[in-house]
Amino acid sequence: MSTQEFHNQKVVAVVQENMHHYELLKDRLESILVRDKTLKKLIHSLKYRFKDMDHLDEKITRKNEELDRKGEPLITPENVFDKITDIAGVRALHLHMSQFASIHSALMQYVENGELALYEAPKAYSWDPEYVQQFRELGIDAQHKDSLYTSVHYVFKFRPDNPYTCELQVRTLFEEVWGEIDHTVNYPVASENLAIQEQLKVLARVVSAGTRLSDSIFKVQAEVTTNRE
Repeated sequence: MSTQEFHNQKVVAVVQENMHHYELLKDRLESILVRDKTLKKLIHSLKYRFKDMDHLDEKITRKNEELDRKGEPLITPENVFDKITDIAGVRALHLHMSQFASIHSALMQYVENGELALYEAPKAYSWDPEYVQQFRELGIDAQHKDSLYTSVHYVFKFRPDNPYTCELQVRTLFEEVWGEIDHTVNYPVASENLAIQEQLKVLARVVSAGTRLSDSIFKVQAEVTTNRE
């Protein structure tokens, strides 16, 4: 066994020993999403996962290589909870982008009243300038994403002094379809097939068109309902 393999095993063992903390945090976040009176009306469905330990091993190797090149501290058993924040993950899927502002507001209420804490500020990723602007108007750090998808990422903790984290990704059902296909062909190692990568870009634009069309449908529906009243 190499020194690197031995090191990785020690890090993974620490995570395994504390997995129940991640499970509890995931359960807490999931409970909020399905029971909160606002969120349960906006969220269509949830998905969750815990990082596979073999994939965690591979991620430790990749990240430590990157950190070593940058001259930054490596992932160790002592800092793994701080260095890797997606050991537990939840995805909240909704139908159209106009719902997002209310979802974000409801989530931030739990942070403001101390029922949840943020590990870091929420981050939004999108290739669409219009969506980037919408996220920034909500005070979210929005970044252009070359991989052509739109998603907002939160990293929650029970409280500020608690080391365990759970990543929450919020995206539309259309974006989830693209993300699942991209993940299948590009994770953990990106496909080198140029045709696949080009087709993913085309699919991203189709997905974006679907998201915009769904936004338009629900906007018209809201106007019709208002006029009837």
